[in-house]
Amino acid sequence: MAEKPHYVGHRERLRERFQKAGTEGLHDYELLELLLTYAIPRKDVKPVAKDLIKRFGGLSGVLDAGHKELEEAPDLGPASATLIRLVKGLCCCYLAERMQRRDALCSPQAVMDFARLKLAGLPHEAFMVIYLNTKNEVLDHEIIHEGTVDHAVVYPRRVVESALARHASGLILIHNHPSGHPEPSMEDRRLTRAIADAARTVDIRVLDHIVVGKGGHFSFAENQLLSNAT
Repeated sequence: MAEKPHYVGHRERLRERFQKAGTEGLHDYELLELLLTYAIPRKDVKPVAKDLIKRFGGLSGVLDAGHKELEEAPDLGPASATLIRLVKGLCCCYLAERMQRRDALCSPQAVMDFARLKLAGLPHEAFMVIYLNTKNEVLDHEIIHEGTVDHAVVYPRRVVESALARHASGLILIHNHPSGHPEPSMEDRRLTRAIADAARTVDIRVLDHIVVGKGGHFSFAENQLLSNAT
C-alpha cells in the first residue's frame, strides 16, 4: 500500500487546530495554507502560502490583491485566486450586513471596519457614500466614483440625488488614499464642504467624512473638521 504524502497528515492537523482554537490557533501563513488546501488538493501548499505572505506584505495584502495579481503568483492558478477573492468578498458582505439598519453613530466601529475592508486595499481612489435614515440607521451604501477623487469628478448634485432616491436624511462620506496616509488634503476638505452645502439645501446632513488608508483612518467628525466644512 502506497504511503500517503507527508502533507496529508499536516493538513489534517491544521484543520484540527483550527476547529479547536479558530484563527487564534494558527499563524497567518497557516490560515492561508489551510484555505489553499481546498483549491489545491494534491500538493504541499505551505511554501505557496508563505510566498504569498511575503509577496504581498502580509495576509491583508493577499486578500487585497487583485485576481490578476494572484494568478501571476507562482503555483497559484485561477481556482485559488478565485477562492481568495471570494473570502474577501464574503467578509465585505458580512460587514455590510452587520452595519445595515444599525445606528451608525452608536456603532462607529462597524462602519469603520466595513469602510477599511472595502476601500483601504484598493490600488486606486474610490468614493463611497453610506445613506442613513432619520434614526441614523444604514439604508444603503454605494461607490459612486472610482479614480481621482476631487470636486471635478465627484458631483455634489449626484450625491444628493442618490440620497433623495433612497429617502435618506443623513450621509457618511468615505474615500481612500492608496498612498496609505489618511490625512485629508485641501481638495478633500473642499469636496466635503461642497457636498455638505448641497445636501443642506434639501435638509440632508453630512455626519462624517472618513478617509481610509493602509495605515489607519481619519474622521472629519472626530477631528472636529465637519463644522468647518459645513
